[in-house]
Parts: sequence; C-alpha cells; structure tokens
Amino acid sequence: MYALAIPFFGAERRGAPVFAYNRVSDGVIRRRSRVRRGDMVVVLDPSLLSMYDVGGLLKEDGRLVVNAPVCRPGWSRVDAVEIAESLGLRLAGFPLVNMPMLGAAARVSGLVGLEELERVVRENFSRLVEENLAAVERGYKEVVSCE
Repeated sequence: MYALAIPFFGAERRGAPVFAYNRVSDGVIRRRSRVRRGDMVVVLDPSLLSMYDVGGLLKEDGRLVVNAPVCRPGWSRVDAVEIAESLGLRLAGFPLVNMPMLGAAARVSGLVGLEELERVVRENFSRLVEENLAAVERGYKEVVSCE
C-alpha cells in the first residue's frame, strides 16, 4: 500500500491543536491536498471534541476513534492516557498517547494487523521498545466500539 502524510497546523507551540491527514491507497497517491472528509478521524485529545466538529470531517460511513475513558454513541474509544501512564510513557509530564492510538486506529481500520505493527516498532525504535510494543498491543486489543 501507499501512504502520504499531510500535516496542517497554525502557530507552532506546544499544546496547540494540530490536524494531520493521511492518505492510504492501493495505488500511487497524487493528490497532496488536505482531506475534506475521511474514512476515519482519530482524536488523541478529547478536549478537541468541544472545539471542533470532528464528525463533520467524516464520510457518511466513516469511523471516529477517540482517546477517552468513557464511550459515546458512534465512537470507537480507547483510554490511551491510562495505557501510556501505566507503561511510563511520558514526555515533559504529558502521557504519550500516540502508540496506543496507533494500535486502536489500526484495528478499527483493518488496514494493518498487530503483527505488522509490532514488526515496524521493533525495526524503528531504539529506546523503550518493549513499552511501545505494549502500548500498541493494548491500544489494538482494548479499543471498543460504542453503540
């Protein structure tokens, strides 16, 4: 598969909301513009849900994956903060929720399996490998669909 990352952000400062778009396709990707409506939206910081209409970024049959301790109808959710904190994955006092969310998004999308994720983490990480592997696995296994 082919993939293209398209970051989009305003003033660069720690804590500022950031949108990042990814296109994934069986064929070569030529379009490099922002994604207007996606198949999936992954929200790492649930406080953004009160600031933005993230549902408006989804296609009609799109999936919303949220880092949250509780369910809301229409979401898939995983408590990525709890996972990161339990594994000691913190930077500058903030829990690193990206790896559990990667696992959750992979499972919800069905594009990548857990074995592939684990292989990539082993190939690309030199520090905290086991902790990151555990975070990806827990995100993958603990994501739940909220009906």
